Amino acid sequence: MRIILVRHGDPDYEKDCLTELGKKQAVIAAERLMGEGIEEIYASSLGRAIETAQAFSDRSGITPVHILPFMQEIRFGYGMDLYTTGNPWDETDEMSKRGEDLTDPNWREHPFFKENAATEDVDMIALETDKWMATLGYERTGLYYRCTREDDKEHTVVLFAHGGSGTAMLSRILNLPFPYLCAIVRMEHTAITVLRMDSRPGSVTMPVVELLCDSRHIHNMP
Repeated sequence: MRIILVRHGDPDYEKDCLTELGKKQAVIAAERLMGEGIEEIYASSLGRAIETAQAFSDRSGITPVHILPFMQEIRFGYGMDLYTTGNPWDETDEMSKRGEDLTDPNWREHPFFKENAATEDVDMIALETDKWMATLGYERTGLYYRCTREDDKEHTVVLFAHGGSGTAMLSRILNLPFPYLCAIVRMEHTAITVLRMDSRPGSVTMPVVELLCDSRHIHNMP
């Protein structure tokens, strides 16, 4: 099985929709995805992700767009100071400058992440990711996923989400600390990531990263 993760197009965050640029990006991304053999479409419950998914649905004729509320964008900050106290990408850049270990498994105890709403959302997404993966035929077994499908046919699904929630999902599936992923994975608008899971029934292996944060399609926009 292949899981394709796509960030939404350029957004109007206040209205939770795509800008005119974002709509153009979504159409170009939809065309880029047409050769991937996608069978099902998923999206977060936020408007900007749904609009980006709908562009592909309209182009491909694949319906419906299945909504995954847990994949809405993660929060940043503390209590009443949400969204006013930085973000994980800037913080991991600072951690790098200070020589701190971004692979520390105890990253939740770091002053920035401890009691941060982002950490709560990352952990929630990890749990919900496992539930979603089970519906696709991949059951979490320790650190990995066991293929519970009855056939070994190649199936491909696409999920339209966000930079934060997408990074949190990758952190879970790839067993890499969230701060480390924030440091090395920067998703531009409509960036495409592809994971390939072993399709042999009963197999337990790490997924293969076929593509990571590819946004060449929007770099060549007219």
